[in-house]
Amino acid sequence: MSAVKELMLARPRLTLAVAESATSGRLQAAIGAISGASRFFLGGITAYTIDQKVRHLGVDRAVAEAVDCVSAGVAEQMAEGACRMFRADVGIATTGYAEPARRGAVPFVWWAIALRKGAGRFPVVSGRVAFPGASRTEVQELAAAAALDALESFLADLPRSQRIPRRPNRGPLKVRSGRYS
Repeated sequence: MSAVKELMLARPRLTLAVAESATSGRLQAAIGAISGASRFFLGGITAYTIDQKVRHLGVDRAVAEAVDCVSAGVAEQMAEGACRMFRADVGIATTGYAEPARRGAVPFVWWAIALRKGAGRFPVVSGRVAFPGASRTEVQELAAAAALDALESFLADLPRSQRIPRRPNRGPLKVRSGRYS
């Protein structure tokens, strides 16, 4: 985890925000456990329901309802929403099923990472991890660890020219129709 800190604080420094569902705050807790996290971690939100994902993160309701809030696309919208909500350079999100959604199914979680590129553009990467035989809390812990590993890899592979300088916080965001502006 210290590699995440070093990568976030490399010049130019980046800031980080989190949006969680399936991991229920465990990703935020893992990041907050990093000594010096306050130098790059702006905060996070655990948005468990469709209504909260739409209201706070700007997730498209029709898309979310079509997939029961569990897809790469929903995770990607959540990561972008975290960037917007906290005015962060990087957003990371998780959504999935910590328990089997139906008999015989395997618990799985989607993670996504968004990078603010300016002018409302957010290149995003995402991935899916499955946890056969894991309990609910094991899935949450393992998914948070997988998301952190993905973040570390993403940051390590990010060319210096792709990093954007940190912008000053311009005050609270205004919400219009469930979208942040």
